[in-house]
Amino acid sequence: MKKSLTGLLIIALVMGLFSGCGIKAEPGSGDGDAQVTQAADATQAADATQAADATDDGKLIVGTEAGFAPYEYLGEGDQVVGIDMDIAKAIADSMGKELVIKNMDFDGALLAVQNGTVDFVAAGVSVDEDRKQVMDFSDDYVDSTEVVVVNGEKPTVENIDDLNGKVIAVQQGNIADFWVEDNVDAKEIKRYTKFAQATEDLKNGKVDCIVMDEYPAKDMVDANPELSILDGTLFQDKYAIAVKKGNKELLDQINTVIQDLKDSGKIEEFTANHTSANAQ
Repeated sequence: MKKSLTGLLIIALVMGLFSGCGIKAEPGSGDGDAQVTQAADATQAADATQAADATDDGKLIVGTEAGFAPYEYLGEGDQVVGIDMDIAKAIADSMGKELVIKNMDFDGALLAVQNGTVDFVAAGVSVDEDRKQVMDFSDDYVDSTEVVVVNGEKPTVENIDDLNGKVIAVQQGNIADFWVEDNVDAKEIKRYTKFAQATEDLKNGKVDCIVMDEYPAKDMVDANPELSILDGTLFQDKYAIAVKKGNKELLDQINTVIQDLKDSGKIEEFTANHTSANAQ
């Protein structure tokens, strides 16, 4: 009897052990692993949704530098306004999106569009071969004229051919910066992120002149009567909108809007609204 009981106990113990082992699932086939897989799938789905929201959240971001009137400047309440911002708003409206304006240094704006942290740049951007290597450009939408601004009360530059050996102010990264470097034997090229500081330095005799676009130059002279623009044109330029390299879809949409604005005369209207003679 004892032997029988002992045998039964051993059998029960062995069965219990096998039963306990049966609870442990094989790797990759049990409910525990299924729950982990489902959680990972849910996380991936959430990440995908967030990525989609980030790329299509109903907003269109433009980078600019609000010190280049009448193209972009600070209006009432420090709101960034100007010809370029009117064009940017038309682009956003055509896409049914809200325009978000990011005000930054000019060089920073161009870097931001290359990195994709802004959708496009509208900041009086000139097209050149070096820039074409790292970003794409829309059709041009305005012709610009580059001029020389001097201190009219104490001029050290008499004419536009008198730039050699002078201290010349430019906006850093602007096409005037490249033109002066390539075409003038300057004593020094002083590069500014904001024209406001260049204006003060010209008034105080720290630079001999500023090379810049005619429209902002006129705005600068209107606000500072001691300054004047020399007769003549250094060179002609064209402005376009910059987008991230390869973003053809956005570029096509922008070009469609630009053409519509040209055909309807809206760009001329925007220009008239923001030039000094018509500004309120």
